[in-house]
Amino acid sequence: MRIMALDIGEKRIGIAISDPDERVATPLCVLDASQVERGEKAFTRLLEDWEPELFLAGLPLSLCGEEGPQSLRVKSIASGISERFSIPVEYSDERLSSREAKRILREEGLSEREMRGKIDMIAASVFLQTWLDEKASINSDASAK
Repeated sequence: MRIMALDIGEKRIGIAISDPDERVATPLCVLDASQVERGEKAFTRLLEDWEPELFLAGLPLSLCGEEGPQSLRVKSIASGISERFSIPVEYSDERLSSREAKRILREEGLSEREMRGKIDMIAASVFLQTWLDEKASINSDASAK
């Protein structure tokens, strides 16, 4: 099953996708939040091309793991997208995914300016990959018993 990760920000949404075997997360693109929320052509084309069966929305928790106003906003937007396209949504802790995305892009030699349009999709792939790895670990532990 393909999983599409959404890093929902106020202005932009970073998008990443898993492979069908749910092993590898790949960054796709960054779209204006309004394009995704309204289901405009750029986003619907991604859905047609990749055919995800699940959305994974990054949940911005506090450092102590609690939900705040930003988490509630993300849940509201993600559930609206889920309903619009009849694709279920789950949530994943996205704490520090943007910091990790910046680290990855710095290692590639990008300047702050060059990073601007890429951080959100890299962050989406970071929390999607973490989620995939955790799921695989749980499945391998269950099959080992």
